[in-house]
Amino acid sequence: MMRKLIIITMAILLLVLVSSKISAEGNTTKLTLSEAIEMARSQSVDAVVARGELKSAYWEYITYQADLLPELTFEGTLPQYNKSYSSYQQDDGSYKFIRNNWFGMNGALNVNQNIWLTGGSLSLTSSLDYIKTDGMKNFMSVPVSLTLNQPIFGVNNYKWKRRIQPIKFREAKAAFISATEEVTMKTIQYFFNLLLARENVNIAKQNLQNATHLYEIAEARRKMGQVSESDLLQLKLSALNAQSTLTDNESSLNSNLFQLQTFLNISDSTKIELQIPQNMPSMSIRYADVLDKALENNSFALNIRRRQLESDYAVATAKGNLRSIKLTATVGYGGISNDKMRYAYNDLKNNAIISVGFSIPLVDWGKRRGEVKVAESNREVTESKLRQEQQTFNQNIFLLVEHFNNQGKQVSIATEADSIAQKRYKTSIETFMIGKINTLDLNNAQVNKDESRQKNINELFYYWYYYYQLRSLTLWDFVKNTNIDADFENIIKKKM
Repeated sequence: MMRKLIIITMAILLLVLVSSKISAEGNTTKLTLSEAIEMARSQSVDAVVARGELKSAYWEYITYQADLLPELTFEGTLPQYNKSYSSYQQDDGSYKFIRNNWFGMNGALNVNQNIWLTGGSLSLTSSLDYIKTDGMKNFMSVPVSLTLNQPIFGVNNYKWKRRIQPIKFREAKAAFISATEEVTMKTIQYFFNLLLARENVNIAKQNLQNATHLYEIAEARRKMGQVSESDLLQLKLSALNAQSTLTDNESSLNSNLFQLQTFLNISDSTKIELQIPQNMPSMSIRYADVLDKALENNSFALNIRRRQLESDYAVATAKGNLRSIKLTATVGYGGISNDKMRYAYNDLKNNAIISVGFSIPLVDWGKRRGEVKVAESNREVTESKLRQEQQTFNQNIFLLVEHFNNQGKQVSIATEADSIAQKRYKTSIETFMIGKINTLDLNNAQVNKDESRQKNINELFYYWYYYYQLRSLTLWDFVKNTNIDADFENIIKKKM
């Protein structure tokens, strides 16, 4: 009976251990660089912000387009009742108070259309008014009325918006794609930070293991008089330093792991096992090609054009404010009835109202002229800044192309140096164990091994970083040799 109980207990413990191992493995995610990039583009906070900015620009553009289309509105007062006293001027100029007691309703159907070519507006109106007072009904109809409002000599806001808004929306779309590529660059940085931190931990563990093993061997050889006291103490110190380095590197590993988990918006309980990217696209890129693609696709070129137009718009607005003249003209038909509503549509009379209003400053002490000069000066400053930004943009692209074309060679050199340093360190350990080199030579080989491994990962990081930075600036896929585009319609429809 006791034996059966022991067997059952051991079986339960074994089942618990196996399930715990499966659970632990289930929380570990193997992640390649391309998979991390896809996750960041879809669920990182930066990606959500980029989509939000795109949606904001989209609805601003939709609002601008709607402003150029006819607008149908219905206005009315249903009902209006007035029972009060009011003043009334008699024929002799004197005033007296009279009693009001009436009930009324009115409604109007309006079609409004902004005219982008002239900057004016056109309204088509149909209205009906009804008043009942002292038992008498009164109707007034305006079956059709056409009103034109047209500023003269002023700035045509619709015309300028028609030039600026499409460029602004194209700039927003290009900026969204660039922002997506910048999310990729951030992902690469976090990915390689964690990769390097993991390699540093592995290096520290191996160094600690080697230092402990060498110290134990040296301690035995010291008893035989084959190792000096100074070398033995140096090996002991190396083992302690390796243990301290391991503790620091493990802390750095946890910190970088948390940063990547937070950026990718995944649970902090999920362990990530990174795969070192190996398949690098082999290519050489010409500066002229990159510059052409950047000027063609990047939001920077559109940003320059938009800012130029906005500075011109500011000057035109200031000049238009020097004087203000507005033409208003209304033509239509109207009728009245004291009995039934349908009679108000009989015997219609012509209605015509034409007015020209103007505002011309006689003495403003140079205020409006000053505003024009300010706008023109701001335009000149903007043009100078744009030229400077263009030069900086071109220079940054040139340097980036040089860095990228050089980086492939740097990766190859760093990979070979890493392999050589690993072999040298292994040989140094064997040579030290037979007493052919001292601890200083061994430590030097270890430092070179660690630095070569770190440099190899860093050079690999810079290759991918430069590559995606080029994609971000040009919005061009150099592997597929096509433009980088996005399904903007689905992106805008997608919830945040």
